[in-house]
Amino acid sequence: MRIVQKFGGSSLADGERIHRAAERVIRAAQEGNQVVVVVSAQGDTTDHLISAASDISAAPSKRELDSYLATGEQMSACLMAMAIQAMGHPAISLTGWQAGLMTDGNYGDARVLRLSGDRIGRELAAGKIVVVTGFQGVSSAGDIVTLGRGGSDTTAVALAAFLGADKCQIYTDVDGVYDRDPRKFSDAVRLDTIGYDDMLRLARQGAQVLHDRCVELAKEHDVKIQVLSSFRPGPGTMVTALP
Repeated sequence: MRIVQKFGGSSLADGERIHRAAERVIRAAQEGNQVVVVVSAQGDTTDHLISAASDISAAPSKRELDSYLATGEQMSACLMAMAIQAMGHPAISLTGWQAGLMTDGNYGDARVLRLSGDRIGRELAAGKIVVVTGFQGVSSAGDIVTLGRGGSDTTAVALAAFLGADKCQIYTDVDGVYDRDPRKFSDAVRLDTIGYDDMLRLARQGAQVLHDRCVELAKEHDVKIQVLSSFRPGPGTMVTALP
């Protein structure tokens, strides 16, 4: 099977969490799967990068800002690949442009268009776990562009669609999708399965588990998403087309 696994910033906040995520990735590979990992920037890295940019310029070039903000995910990808390699499994990190993730040229809020070339496929065929930077792609002009809010989720779903993956697993700090906010309602119920349209409705009402653009893309390409916790076991929630 071919699996895409995405780890958010809270799941990669420090070395211990990166190693924990790497162990999970390696287990999937040892079960005979080809594994592509999509990573977000660690913790509050993106916020720190934005703050540092604002210290330099009140109105930075959108092109330069996108190139700069993309470094957060690049650091995560390299650290994840290093962790996997240190545990004895071959791995390689790829930026959005190295992976061939083509987008339009809308800086800061780009749309994914297609996957160019077969770099990911070649690396998987060579037995490597492929770690891809989330949140970014490359325009036809060759510029790095970022995907905006929920960009790493969108990257994972896009790669799952373009690579024909059997699973797209989104690891986060919650153990699935609930019918309402479990932090506010003690009787909130975790859903085993939810349809794309209902997930879109929850996302647009403020649920922060998945972003609406990611769900729209999953619906368009019929990519089944499994939302799982990085910190505790459980089946999570499947986001899929309902009968």
